[in-house]
Amino acid sequence: MDGLITLALIVIAAIVVLYILVFKILGLRVINSNEVAVIEKWWSTKGSLKDSIIALNGEAGYSPDLLRGGIHFRSVLMYRIHRYPLITIPQGQIAYVFARDGIPLSPMQTLGKIVADANNFQDVRGFLQSGGQKGPQRGILREGTYAINLAQFIVITINEIKTIFAGTKSEYQELQSMKDTLTKRNAFTPVIIMGYGQEESGTMGIVTVHDGTPLQQGEIIAPDVGEDHASFQDPEKFLELGGSRGKQIRVLTDGTYYINRLFATVEFKEKTVVPIGHVGVVVSFFGRKGIDTTGAGYRHGELVGEGCKGVLEKPLMPGKYAFNTDAGKVVLVPTTNIILKWNRDEVGDHKYDENLTEVDIITKDAFEPSLPLSVVMHIEYTMAPWVIQRFGDISMLVNQSLDPLVSAYFKDVAQTKTLIQLIQERSEIRERAVSEMREKFGKYNLQLEEVLIGTPKSAKGDIQIENILTQLRDRQIAEEKKVTYQKQQQAAESEKSLREAEAVAAQQGMLTESKIQIEVERNKGAAEASKATEQANQIIAIAKANAQKVEVEGRAEASKESAVGLAKAQAIDAQVKAYGGAEFRVIQEAVDKLSDAIRNASVDIVPKTVVNMGGDSDGGSSTIVDALLKFISLEKLGVSLKGEAKAVIPAQQNEILHSEQIDSAKPAEQQIQEIQA
Repeated sequence: MDGLITLALIVIAAIVVLYILVFKILGLRVINSNEVAVIEKWWSTKGSLKDSIIALNGEAGYSPDLLRGGIHFRSVLMYRIHRYPLITIPQGQIAYVFARDGIPLSPMQTLGKIVADANNFQDVRGFLQSGGQKGPQRGILREGTYAINLAQFIVITINEIKTIFAGTKSEYQELQSMKDTLTKRNAFTPVIIMGYGQEESGTMGIVTVHDGTPLQQGEIIAPDVGEDHASFQDPEKFLELGGSRGKQIRVLTDGTYYINRLFATVEFKEKTVVPIGHVGVVVSFFGRKGIDTTGAGYRHGELVGEGCKGVLEKPLMPGKYAFNTDAGKVVLVPTTNIILKWNRDEVGDHKYDENLTEVDIITKDAFEPSLPLSVVMHIEYTMAPWVIQRFGDISMLVNQSLDPLVSAYFKDVAQTKTLIQLIQERSEIRERAVSEMREKFGKYNLQLEEVLIGTPKSAKGDIQIENILTQLRDRQIAEEKKVTYQKQQQAAESEKSLREAEAVAAQQGMLTESKIQIEVERNKGAAEASKATEQANQIIAIAKANAQKVEVEGRAEASKESAVGLAKAQAIDAQVKAYGGAEFRVIQEAVDKLSDAIRNASVDIVPKTVVNMGGDSDGGSSTIVDALLKFISLEKLGVSLKGEAKAVIPAQQNEILHSEQIDSAKPAEQQIQEIQA
């Protein structure tokens, strides 16, 4: 029993001795394939390190070499082994490196330079022997697995700070602050600028470099040094090309960029879009001094060419531009018509007239209305840089120049017009304003298109202007009514004509028949007229023949009468000579008239039965009364008849009695008395 116990104790002791021999004295170390180990030497015959951490020559301290996967012997009496997994950087991430040993950074540096022989920080010996610098490094670790000596390099990932160095609290806080800064800069992921689908991204990246030589005095933007630095992804190449720290003129456009955010930060900004209907006037804060292109006669400023500092003479046409807004600005200038409204209740689409109000005017008849206006103007795209160079922007142009100009013009016009004239002559005033103000706008490199004048407005509570406008409206309504009545009258006349036409159409058959009948009657009338004409011609011919006959007979009768008259005249002349001249003729005519009166009287003055004493020599008849009266009358007149006269009287009494007619309406005695008288 005692022997068994002794044997067991011997075995245990042998195992312990073996364990101590193998694992402690010989230092057996088994490193897995996914692990590495940092060797820390406790002591060395070469002494200890003074100014460094890594023992490149076998001194006491951290060895630059790592133990990779496998079996290794390192005596615990001399070495301490720090074993940890390989450093793995996931896809799409970035890790940053902080070197604990190396050459100190120069005053001009913020990051340690990249050492090509360091093999992405996996060769500590090559890093230190090639002049690697301590501190944060310009180089970064992209996705992948790395065997990195965490005694020399501290690796900062998005999740942790990987190190085997248990430094002081202040050192740890410094590393933690560095990690926090990187987190704020979103530095553990690459810079990604991309659009949606096939569209170009609307953003860009403005780069600010934090390492390198400073900018020259007076400069605010670092010049472009070319494209060989792979858009700031190769810091060493950027600095070799002469790149400076500060904001860079070159910007990042669509793509993915693995940029060390300790070396350069990226600020995302929207690209400059020049919409259709606009141009972009570039005001550059960066570049060389340019040559003025405006000419010697222009005294309002300078325009310069591309790459120069100042207002560029060539504007940007409509499109999208990755323009560095830290190196300049783009002033959008509309090339479409700009409508400016002097009306506090209305604002144009371009918003340039937000501060404009109605123009306060005083008319010739002392009214004080406010006049709303609208001005339509245009800026030619080639003149846009001239306008911006002179006024700064369109808002300043409107508020500081156009507003006083337009207001003063219409104040002057209003003083020469009464309120009624201002309203009624608006068209003429507008045309005159366009003509006169176009030249003034041209001096500002503007094109005036139109001036629109609104209705004058009165102040609140003032109804005088409204009363005048009411009178004008009433007058216009009366005129419109007059026109309406005229139109209605015309419509009634048209309706009347329509009704007549309809009636005519309804009686068209009868009208046709009547027209035919009229034509028939006209033809009959023409026939009858023709017949009557023939008859008339016959009658005329007969009448002419009769007239000729009558004329011939008349001439014969006249000749007869002339001959008879001549004979009578000769007889009378003989009688006058026989009976004593003119007195006999007068008495004879009187007696003849008396004789005729008695003969034709209705009253019997002698018995109806008389004795005829004989007949006339010419075969006529005579009464005794006639003879007695003649004798009595002649006797009373004192005419003594001669023998020849007594013989002539019976022969002429019949002719004398028939030559004159006694007035039968008078009594015979009265007629006898008249004859006697």
